[in-house]
Amino acid sequence: MHDRMKKGLLVMFAISVFLLLVILNYNYLDDRLTQFLKDYKTAEVLRVIDGDTIVTTDGEHIRLLGINAPETSSNEPYSLDAKQYLSSLVFNKTVKLETEGTDLYGRTLAYAFINNTNINIKLIEAGFANFYFPTSAKLYYREFSEAWKSCLDKNINLCRKSNDACVLCITLEKLDYEDQEVILHNNCSFSCNLTGWQIKDEGRKEFNFPNFILQGNTNITIIVGNKTNTDRVLYWKGYDYIWTSSGDTLFLRDRNHELVLWKNY
Repeated sequence: MHDRMKKGLLVMFAISVFLLLVILNYNYLDDRLTQFLKDYKTAEVLRVIDGDTIVTTDGEHIRLLGINAPETSSNEPYSLDAKQYLSSLVFNKTVKLETEGTDLYGRTLAYAFINNTNINIKLIEAGFANFYFPTSAKLYYREFSEAWKSCLDKNINLCRKSNDACVLCITLEKLDYEDQEVILHNNCSFSCNLTGWQIKDEGRKEFNFPNFILQGNTNITIIVGNKTNTDRVLYWKGYDYIWTSSGDTLFLRDRNHELVLWKNY
């Protein structure tokens, strides 16, 4: 009887440990299962349009998932560098594509691999793209986030830290997707000229500061709307919303396009 009770307790303990490991590693196991069920195909890259879009020899346009690179059509900083870097990795080469449907423009959404190296992640590590998950934190999110942090450590390209005198003054006090509101605070006693600074989300939405000086020890609120700017509130015009409820990232850059701060949720 005593031995049976002992065995029973050992079984219960083993089951508890197993369940605990499953819970702790749920995201990892879920990622691996999702990966197992993915659609794969191979293709040769005929053309590179920009830092996140390629065309295969059969004419299929591929939008690389999980990243957003600067637009070449808008001549954004690092856009040509991003295109050239991606070309050096995939042009005229055969890539394995892990596909996930299509976007609004009919492009195939995919993670691209060469020799098991995730090309999408390489672009983030090199500072030629930020991570971009518009609907939710999907497969590889953890790896993409770590790649961004690695890029920040290297202080290169899109991850280059601003040298502006006000970089230590400006803090993010609020990022509220429900109110579509951002509040920045100047912690210093002197004023900061924010003219030409930029706020950007993970995607293509940008807010460029007008001729604006933020006085010392004061706030400025940037809110989505089409009203007239004041000295305390600036309006992000042209959109119904910027910040998504499923998660997003704010990037604040100075007039030289160098990174002042970033925050994701």
